[in-house]
Amino acid sequence: MRFRDKKLIFRVRELRSEGNTYSEIMKSLKISVPKSTISNWCSGVKLPSWYIDKLNRINKKNFSKAQKMAWVSCKIKRERFLNQIKQNISHLTNKIDDKDVLKTILSVLYLGEGTKWKSHRGLMLGNTDPATIKLYVRLLNICYGIKADSLKCRVSYRADQDIKSLEKYWAKTTGIPLKNFYKTIPDPRTVGKPTRRKNYKGVCVITCAGTHIQLELEAIPKLILSGL
Repeated sequence: MRFRDKKLIFRVRELRSEGNTYSEIMKSLKISVPKSTISNWCSGVKLPSWYIDKLNRINKKNFSKAQKMAWVSCKIKRERFLNQIKQNISHLTNKIDDKDVLKTILSVLYLGEGTKWKSHRGLMLGNTDPATIKLYVRLLNICYGIKADSLKCRVSYRADQDIKSLEKYWAKTTGIPLKNFYKTIPDPRTVGKPTRRKNYKGVCVITCAGTHIQLELEAIPKLILSGL
């Protein structure tokens, strides 16, 4: 073994005894050799008592970094997948100006989320999703000429929520004036139970007159089913 090699190995072992990792040693000495080689050079070197704690911190940091990288990778894949879906259904936008198609969409929406009580005179639909509520309000206007300022609204909410801020949120989302909001009380079952979902804005329930519209919307899915 050459003198230079002996000197290098001695320095490597010295750094290792001070608690440096193999990567830290190579960086400090500006060398690039296989970690297995350094491991052989450091055979029998006694490590500091705190080295295990240091190694655990490094592993924890690397694991956290790997998690973030995996999350970013999944997010990119998801965005690509969603973009592909949008491309696959982009031709459907050509049907947006077809009122019969939009009325069918509205009927299916009402079938899933609307009230079907036969004794109820008019339309009633409730949901927590702003996009669903906005779609419903928009379709009512397009298909039946029902404007947002003619709709009534109430918000079902939890005991620890501020009803005033919730009403302002839904008024802005729907375009329904605040004066058209019914007074409500919080769900008594939620007293003492904090709301866990940070973005939860309660259930927005929209009502308006129109028994004939309700019956028509209920009839459309049945008609479609009979023709399938």
